[in-house]
Amino acid sequence: MKIVISVLFLVLCIGLILVILTQHRKSGGFTGGFGGGGTQMDMSGGSWQRMTTMTKITVVLTAAFMLLSLVLLKV
Repeated sequence: MKIVISVLFLVLCIGLILVILTQHRKSGGFTGGFGGGGTQMDMSGGSWQRMTTMTKITVVLTAAFMLLSLVLLKV
């Protein structure tokens, strides 16, 4: 069971790396990457709909990465 989870974790890591590397860079330099310099309109609700498809895939893969990391700690 641990081998199956480890292989899945490895595939997930490679997929996450590939998705991150294929994304377009955010404008705004260093602060734009960490959410700095946003306006009040950017901080309002409904941000999930404004995300690109690649950003949504990154969020889902990152959440799966965190959950699988916790599972691997317990196994």
